[in-house]
Amino acid sequence: MAFTFFFRDEHLLNLIAKLVLPELTGFSRIKFWDAGCAMGPEPYSLAIVCAENMGKFAFRNICITATDIDESGEFGTVIREGRYRDEEVKRMPNEILGRYFTVDPTSGTFVIDQGIRDSVRYYQHDLLGLRPIGIGFHLILCKNVLLHFTPEERVEVIRMFHGALADGGYFCTEQTQKLPDELSHLFERVSEDGQLFRKKTP
Repeated sequence: MAFTFFFRDEHLLNLIAKLVLPELTGFSRIKFWDAGCAMGPEPYSLAIVCAENMGKFAFRNICITATDIDESGEFGTVIREGRYRDEEVKRMPNEILGRYFTVDPTSGTFVIDQGIRDSVRYYQHDLLGLRPIGIGFHLILCKNVLLHFTPEERVEVIRMFHGALADGGYFCTEQTQKLPDELSHLFERVSEDGQLFRKKTP
């Protein structure tokens, strides 16, 4: 199983909270896609940031589609149950942990709040099929996935993401992953200290 943990990239989450979320509070439906979600800490971290920054009314409009190739076939069960071990949640601020998790006294695992769970929907999906899981996304997050692809595959996958974004939608990836030069005409970078890009409108 792929191991990850909550708030792994707090800097990028803060950029999303500062630059992306304020533009979306008036939308009746807000669509995010976390491509390469592993066992769920990343999309759930994003959901928590939304809940913290958007208020209850706007948060009800959030729908996070979480996908992974998941060759083990086990990620969906973990995400739906929303149970995580101490080492997966220990980087979270204590007040956030207390607000969105309860401790199962039998297993000692941390169980995520039902409202956060309800905002995330998991699907098994292969990015190299180059067929998006949907369209009209306001944000697509793809971290620690593209590095496993060839340069040519990266270009095609990001091009597919571009087509799946709503006009003016955002794409973000990890700090070490640069946008291929041949796609620079499709996006504008919106932050100098993070890999956060906005789809250019015609």
